[in-house]
Amino acid sequence: MNQFPSPFFRWRPHPWHGLEVGPEPPRRVQAFIEICPFDMVKYEVDKATGYLRVDRSVRSSSQHPTLYGFIPRTYCGERVGKLMEEASRGDGDPLDICVITERPISKTEIILNARVVGGLPMCDNGEADDKIIAVIEDDPLWAKVDDIAELPPALIDRLMHYFLTYKYVPGKEHQVSIGEPYGYEHARVVIEAAINDYNENFGGQ
Repeated sequence: MNQFPSPFFRWRPHPWHGLEVGPEPPRRVQAFIEICPFDMVKYEVDKATGYLRVDRSVRSSSQHPTLYGFIPRTYCGERVGKLMEEASRGDGDPLDICVITERPISKTEIILNARVVGGLPMCDNGEADDKIIAVIEDDPLWAKVDDIAELPPALIDRLMHYFLTYKYVPGKEHQVSIGEPYGYEHARVVIEAAINDYNENFGGQ
């Protein structure tokens, strides 16, 4: 008789709370993907159900340059907020992650393993909303990248431009700022803080 794999989930696990943070955090993490570069609508995981909800249509013509989602079992709380001078607190969401891949991936609601290389210190309405930057594990083009300094500057510029414009609403004051991109060493600190914030707010594993 065939045996169920271990662990086995009879019901679909919630992507924020039911998935693992990754195989070797903070360098190797798991990402749940909400948005792909082909999407012109902002999707976000519904915190109650774990399904994707339409958050809003993007007003600008920008498309996300990479896969975008979050690291499970992370939380941008007090510790994450204290790492950003301009922020008064974390944004209360899981830690966002942008994943670079050589092959186009058009699907969302997928999970993948990613290697962290850096991040963007984004502040949104006074809240820390860091964007971790990673490469998909075993990618034929990007797999050997260890730090954000090894990525093409144009790619980082596109990511910054996207996040500075994707919440643009005509006639409303702009509330988003992004500081100097940081490398893996600071990304490691941010991820560890987000894991500790999660454990404190939701309990450890």
